[in-house]
Amino acid sequence: MNFKERSWTREPKACSITEDKITITTNPHTDLWQRTYYHFRNDNAPAFQMKTSEKFFSFIVKTDFQESHHRFDQCGIVMYLDSENWLKGSIEYENEEFQHLGSVATNMGYSDWATTAIPADIKSMWYRFSRREDDFCIECSTDGKTFSQMRVCHMWKAVEEIQFGIYACSPEDSSFTATFTNMELTECKWLAHDGQAPDEE
Repeated sequence: MNFKERSWTREPKACSITEDKITITTNPHTDLWQRTYYHFRNDNAPAFQMKTSEKFFSFIVKTDFQESHHRFDQCGIVMYLDSENWLKGSIEYENEEFQHLGSVATNMGYSDWATTAIPADIKSMWYRFSRREDDFCIECSTDGKTFSQMRVCHMWKAVEEIQFGIYACSPEDSSFTATFTNMELTECKWLAHDGQAPDEE
């Protein structure tokens, strides 16, 4: 598979990159969001991404966020194409009782947010990001073995080459360090649909 070298889409406050681990220390007031419901636009979260034109693959990573402590502190996987077209999956800290496991798909400058509440004492999560042409799947796992679907979506701007990887940010007046390990690129683990046949075009 042809995957080009990784690079930053905005660098964080501090970071460390080794062969098997990446840490990102977030800047306060960094986020990704476009318009919907809140009617504001935030486009300054750092992302460490690689590029590829491969149409079928999966990317797996383990996130650790022991230090997250303030509302909306978050880290996870991202496919950032441009300011108005991107996809992310993460856990966002809410309070000492619960946090949000969720994903955001942003197409043509409008974001959505699909979440479920999970206990606040969960401080690590695995993600699997899969591509099948211009459709995508985000899955999560607590053990890196059994993955559960979080989202299936179509990304209008993900036609040929895309860029994807990891991100971390702190939308409010906060900062924390996120750790990313066990990164792996594999053949597409999101299998072709077994059921109703595609419509003929």
